[in-house]
Amino acid sequence: MNLSGAVPYSFTVTAHLIITFSIALAAFIGVTIIGIKKYKIEFLQLFLPKGVSLLMAPFLVLIELLSYFIKVISLSVRLFANMMSGHILLKVIIGFAWIMSTSGILLYYCHFIPLIILFLLIGLEIGVALIQAYIFTTLICIYLNDVINISH
Repeated sequence: MNLSGAVPYSFTVTAHLIITFSIALAAFIGVTIIGIKKYKIEFLQLFLPKGVSLLMAPFLVLIELLSYFIKVISLSVRLFANMMSGHILLKVIIGFAWIMSTSGILLYYCHFIPLIILFLLIGLEIGVALIQAYIFTTLICIYLNDVINISH
């Protein structure tokens, strides 16, 4: 879905926060279900590190629960921000080149410079789209690994 924005007159759907949040939430729910199916009640060990004193246990459980659920937000915002920032940069440069091309004969010839930069940035945007898809998938796999391999 990240690469759909490279097609002219289209928009990357992952540049919408609700889309990336939905994908991250679905993956997170799946990872949690797998962990609960595998470990049942022992799944809760994920939230209490070994060797913690009883005095510190409530605070650490709260912190671990918070960090567990924040993963959905961080995963979705990371993808959204990277996809959206690329589009904003391209639109700003296109607008700049358009204004230069309509502002007189001297600026008309100079507007090719931002256009060249624009084409180079489109290549960079494709690279970022591929890297972000890889990072998103890798982080979900890491989260799944953390849940599957809970230390006893």
